[in-house]
Amino acid sequence: MAKSKNHTSHNQNRKDHRNGIKKPLKQRYISMKGVDPKYLKNLRYTQKANLKLKMEAKKAAKK
Repeated sequence: MAKSKNHTSHNQNRKDHRNGIKKPLKQRYISMKGVDPKYLKNLRYTQKANLKLKMEAKKAAKK
């Protein structure tokens, strides 16, 4: 008796493309899980400094 077929990709490509192959939707904020804690701490300081500069510029523009 002949051995049975273990695998075939017949029709799989058509099935995949019927509804279109879509990219996963991007999230608004990317996850910082697994990122170096030293880098994260520095990131927080830079964000705070940028916010302060932005607020000062806004205040100067009002005057």
